[in-house]
Amino acid sequence: MTLKAIFNRKRALLMLAAAMFSSAVWAETSLWKISKGDDYLYLGGTVHFLPESALPLPAEFEKAYQATDTLVLETTLPDPTDTALQALLMQAMTYQDDRRLSTVLSAEVYQQVASYFAPYGLQLQQLDSFKPGFIVMQMLGIELMKANMAGDGVDAYFDKKAQADAKPRAYLESVDSQIQLLANMGEGYEDAFIRLNLQQFSNFNTYFEATLTAWRAGDMQTLNALMVQPMRDMDPILYQALLVVRNQNWLPQIQQMFGNTEKELVLVGAGHLAGEHSVLALLEQAGYQVQQLTHDEK
Repeated sequence: MTLKAIFNRKRALLMLAAAMFSSAVWAETSLWKISKGDDYLYLGGTVHFLPESALPLPAEFEKAYQATDTLVLETTLPDPTDTALQALLMQAMTYQDDRRLSTVLSAEVYQQVASYFAPYGLQLQQLDSFKPGFIVMQMLGIELMKANMAGDGVDAYFDKKAQADAKPRAYLESVDSQIQLLANMGEGYEDAFIRLNLQQFSNFNTYFEATLTAWRAGDMQTLNALMVQPMRDMDPILYQALLVVRNQNWLPQIQQMFGNTEKELVLVGAGHLAGEHSVLALLEQAGYQVQQLTHDEK
């Protein structure tokens, strides 16, 4: 890890400690009211995986859900029973040419990955046809289970609620675009991509708990230091693809939600709302009023 990355991580932990003793910070939420004149919508940052202890969710999210007509998510959430979608994902995550994981990774990094999986009884040779994005997804699944954080996230919670309430749902991007994004992660710089994720997973529990705490507090400075800036510093290619480009693509879609009688609750990953290229920053630059809600506001 670079000295700059270490500094950023230490700075994030200091900011988190300060937030825990600041009633002003804790009064805020990861939910914003975006206004243009008298027209408005709600925009919320989410965590995609939650432990049971994180429930109930902040009341402001429930209030915004009840006050709006349509729920807008990043994309359709995967259905575990949808075998056709699973087949598409597996195909995209598998090399369709003569490349293999063992050929795109150096011998050193390949051995590091093999050592990671060995305690779980998984031989890396079994995954040799899969791309680095798939390998990292398997690592993430292991770390989430170890941290007892493999439950539904905020998106899934409200998606199920909207289905039960027959509330209309809309999406900012297609499932296919997200599959391609996941499948192409690390392409062309496989060693660096795997190394970065191995570093992050080495302290995953502490990192995830700090992220969850900052999310509940609406502490975007800490979320930027934890989630956005390290990616920007150490993996600028992924930063552009995962955050910058998608944020820019979402902006006109959010703008089109204004000017009608419907009210929307838009939910996106919290990382999309932190930092200088965030959706919030883009909306402010476009002239919208961006108001972070507190625990006392309706």
